[in-house]
Amino acid sequence: EVQLVESGGGLVQAGGSLRLSCEASGFTFDDYAIGWFRQAPGKEREGVSCISSGDGREYYAESVKGRFTIDSDNAKNTVYLQMSGLKPEDTAVYYCAAAPWVGILTLDLYEYIYWGQGTQVTVSS
Repeated sequence: EVQLVESGGGLVQAGGSLRLSCEASGFTFDDYAIGWFRQAPGKEREGVSCISSGDGREYYAESVKGRFTIDSDNAKNTVYLQMSGLKPEDTAVYYCAAAPWVGILTLDLYEYIYWGQGTQVTVSS
């Protein structure tokens, strides 16, 4: 059974930090890219960052570049999203998802076939 389980969300003040975790199981981790997405109330789901599990290549949305860092621990089948300099506009439910690795990093959510249940991140001003 494929599972992606997010954790690490919570309430933080603006300027603070959080580290999200995404633990994957049920598929060959190295054959997938793992992405982080977020969805704020009333808004569409948007891509935040992604990483190729096989070679560690990373990609970031412009809105988080320089503030968020993605990395993976392949021994634990886990991807992390370190979020620093958080802003109220970062408030959203954060999801991790897996896409079969085809050699190109993308934040097109339709390429991702497995999804976690999400974790809430709330940034207060």
